[in-house]
Amino acid sequence: MKTLMLGNEAVARGLFEAGCSFVSSYPGTPSTEITEYVATYKEVYAEWAPNEKVAMEAAFGACLAGKRSFCAMKHVGLNVAADPLFTIAYTGVNAGLVIGVADDAGMHSSQNEQDSRHYARASKIPMLEPSDSAEALSFTKLAYDISEEFDTPVFVKMCTRVAHSQSIVETAQRVEVSKTYEKAPQKYIMMPANAKLRHPVVEERTRRLTQWAETCHINRVEEGSDHSMGIITSSTSYQYVKEVFGDQYPVLKLGMIWPLPVEKIRDFSKSVEKLVIVEELDSFIETHCKELGISCVGKEKFSCIGELSQNLIAEKLGVSTMAGAKLDTAIPARPPVMCAGCPHRGLFYTLAKNHLTALGDIGCYTLGAVPPLAALDTTICMGASISSLHGFTKAGGGEEKKAVAVIGDSTFMHSGMTGLVNMAYNESNGTVIIVDNSITGMTGHQQNPTTGFNLKGDPCTKIDLESFCRAVGIRRVRVVDPYDLQQCDEAIKEETAAEEPSVIISRRPCALLKYVKHNKPIIADSNKCVGCKACMKIGCPAISIVDQKARIDNTLCTGCGVCAQLCKFGALQNAKED
Repeated sequence: MKTLMLGNEAVARGLFEAGCSFVSSYPGTPSTEITEYVATYKEVYAEWAPNEKVAMEAAFGACLAGKRSFCAMKHVGLNVAADPLFTIAYTGVNAGLVIGVADDAGMHSSQNEQDSRHYARASKIPMLEPSDSAEALSFTKLAYDISEEFDTPVFVKMCTRVAHSQSIVETAQRVEVSKTYEKAPQKYIMMPANAKLRHPVVEERTRRLTQWAETCHINRVEEGSDHSMGIITSSTSYQYVKEVFGDQYPVLKLGMIWPLPVEKIRDFSKSVEKLVIVEELDSFIETHCKELGISCVGKEKFSCIGELSQNLIAEKLGVSTMAGAKLDTAIPARPPVMCAGCPHRGLFYTLAKNHLTALGDIGCYTLGAVPPLAALDTTICMGASISSLHGFTKAGGGEEKKAVAVIGDSTFMHSGMTGLVNMAYNESNGTVIIVDNSITGMTGHQQNPTTGFNLKGDPCTKIDLESFCRAVGIRRVRVVDPYDLQQCDEAIKEETAAEEPSVIISRRPCALLKYVKHNKPIIADSNKCVGCKACMKIGCPAISIVDQKARIDNTLCTGCGVCAQLCKFGALQNAKED
C-alpha cells in the first residue's frame, strides 16, 4: 500500500517490517518521533531510557538475546552513547542492531551542528543515509540485513529535513526474525586479550563493506545530458541538487555514507569535466575524494555552517535563481519564549531579581536565558549544570553563595544525578534547582522516570526526587511552587546562604499538559494601571502594553497569577471562579 509518511514515521515502519522487536531511546529532536511511532506497533517493545548510553546498551542486550533491536537519538545524544558504541563495534551482534541518529544542521533545536558521519568513520560502523521517506523505510530494513551479514551495528542517519518532511512510501508485511543466543566469551567479553583479537576482524569487515559499497544499489549514478559537471551528494542535499538541476548533470547519489566506495567515485570523476561535492556541514565526502587524489570542488563554495537550500546551490553553482523558489518578502523574526503560564517563569524571575549566577541545562527552561528574564549564564550539555556548579563553587567563582544550577526533571534523570552525587561526595557548597514540570517538555511531552508513566502511557515505577536527593547525601531538600514568588524568593535566599549543598525542587506541571486545569484569565483594570510595565519583566506572551496600559490576551492567559504578584497597584487581578 502506498501512503504519505514523515521520514521518522517511515523509519518506524521499516523497523516494524524488518521484524525489530526491541526499541530503547531517549527523546531528542529531530529523532523523537521514530520511537513514538514504533510504539504504536504492538509487536514491538518500545521504551524511553533515562539516557542514550542506557538505550544503546539495552538495545545491544536485546540483540545479544537474539532479537532485532534499535535505539534512536539526536546527534549530541550520540556523544552520550559513544562509550558502548566503540566497543560493540568490536563485539559485533547476534541479531541485527540498528542505531538511528538524527543531525540538526541549522540548529533548529540543538546547541551545536555536530556531523555524525565522523562517528561512523571513527567507530568503524557502516552508516546509511536516506534522502526521503521511501529510503528511510527501505534503508532501515536494509540496515538489518547488513548488520547480520557483516556482524556489525549499523547507523541510519537522518537529518531534520528528512525526518520531518513527508513523501510517499510503499508498505509491506512484517517479517519475524529471531536468533538463538550462544555463549561466545572471545567475541563478547572485551578484556584486552579478546579485544586484540577482535580489532583485525573489524578492519577486515571494513574492507568487505567497502567492496560492498562499490556495487550496492543505494550508491547509484544518475546520468545527465551535460558532463561538464558531475555532482556527488547524499541525504537532503541530493533533493536540493535534483530540484535545481533535474537531469542536466550526472549525479552520484550516495546512500551508504560510510565506508565510502573508492573505484565507483574514481570512475564517476573520470566521466565528468569538473567534480562538485554537495554536502551539509563538514567536508566528509570531499575529504575522502581528495585522499584518493581526485580533484573536486566542495567547501570552497559551500559553507560548513548551517543548512543548504535550493537557492544557495543554484547561486553557488552559477545558476539563475529558480523561478518561484525565492521568497522576496522579509519575514519578521520570532524569538523563542516560554509559554504563557509556564511554571518556570516565576522561578527565573526570582533568580534574575536576586542577581544569581545560574548555570543552566538542556530543556525548555533554557528559554530562561532570553530577555527580559535573562536569568541563565551557561548552557552546555545534558547534566552539565550541576557538575559545572560544583567546579564553579570549588574554584570560588564570583560570590560562591550566589551561584545555583538549574536543571529539568528529565535532564536530571538523564545525567544530572551523577553530578549531584559528586556535589554530595566532594561537599560542594551550592544549590541545585530542579525545575520539575512533570514531563519531558522541549521534545514534545514524553514521559520520563519521574512521571510515573511509561512510553505507552501505562502506570509504572515513579522515581521520587526528594527521596533520591536525600539518599545520595543531600540533607537540605525542599519543594516550592514557582507560581508563588514570595515562596521562591525565601527558598532561594535561605538555601544559597546555607553552608552545605542543597536542592530546591520547583514543582508544577507544564501548562500545556492536557490534564492541567487552568484558572480563568487575569483581569487587567486599565483604571488602576499606571503604565509602570513591572508586569512586562516576566516576558509573558499573554501580556502587552496598549496605549500605555497593560492588556491581557485571554486566549493565551492561564491565570497563573505571577504577573498579579508584581503589580503594586492592583491593576492585575485573579478572576473569581464561578
